[in-house]
Amino acid sequence: MAKITFITQNEEEITLEADSGSVMELAVENGVEGIDGDCGGVCSCATCHVHVLPEFVSKTGEASEIEKDMLELDDKVNEYSRLSCQMEISEDLDGIILKVAN
Repeated sequence: MAKITFITQNEEEITLEADSGSVMELAVENGVEGIDGDCGGVCSCATCHVHVLPEFVSKTGEASEIEKDMLELDDKVNEYSRLSCQMEISEDLDGIILKVAN
């Protein structure tokens, strides 16, 4: 079980728990504002863009080349950007905090 906290653009903090699936799926299923997942999780839309708080970057690993290419198209990209559809939920993500980029 991993607890994942989202901070929306309105500074609302939402903490959710899950055992599996992607972080995007968890956010969409629970109505986290700013995470739409329009492409269904195939890394082709960037509507699930999040910024990993710096102290948690080691928990997520690096973005793949395809993910980096997709992120380059987003104006809000920074060194902490990830697509939440590419982050699989596991105990490794327990306690992580993500700021919704959109």
